[in-house]
Parts: sequence; C-alpha cells; structure tokens
Amino acid sequence: MKLISSKFIHSIAPQLDLLNTIGGGVAQPQVRIDQHPKGVIVRVAMPTVSADSFRVVLNQNKLTVFSEYRHEPDDQLAAPLFVQTLELPANLDPARIDAIHEGQELRVRIPFVNPNNQREIDVKREE
Repeated sequence: MKLISSKFIHSIAPQLDLLNTIGGGVAQPQVRIDQHPKGVIVRVAMPTVSADSFRVVLNQNKLTVFSEYRHEPDDQLAAPLFVQTLELPANLDPARIDAIHEGQELRVRIPFVNPNNQREIDVKREE
C-alpha cells in the first residue's frame, strides 16, 4: 500500500530543494563529465527540476550551468537551486556548444577544436 504517490513526491521535491538552499544548504545535482572522441559532454541530473529551470551561460572560457526555482513561470523573483562553473580548456570549441534536456538529464555538448583549423603562419623578412 502506497502512502504517498510519486506524483506528490515530484511536485514537492523542488520546494524541499528550495527550502534546503534558503536554509544555507545546497541542492546537489549529479554532475558527470564524459570525454568522447569528438568532445566532452557535461551531464547534469536533477530529476525534480524541469527543463525550463536550467540555464547555461558561456562567459569567455567559463561555462556556468545553473538552475533556478520560480513559484510561477512569470515570477520575477527566482531562487538558485544549484550552480556549477567549469573553466574550459583551450582544446574545446566554445563556438559550437549546444545543450539538450532529455528525460531527467541536461547534456551540454562541447566539441573539441577542429585540428584542421590549424595553419602555419608565414614569417616575413623585413627588408
């Protein structure tokens, strides 16, 4: 016999994360970074957080992934649920980053810099 439905748990979990965050704690997503032959995938799993709550911001070579809680979608006031900032190494191409939310997971795909973009610069002689 189920005392609490899974629908109720999913509806109350973001509020519990929010109360924990406001009380000085932080919501702990599962963050995993996987390297593949074509690049890196940053995976963020927070099953109680909707896709609309996630934000991904690139500022210079720093990638910040965060989620905010809003009581109503139109609310101006938002409380952060978590923030994760990663410094991107030079071998990743920030111009080609994309993000997709599928199932219960946000995936941020960052491809490697194309090695074919390398070129040798001619050295000129001053006469």
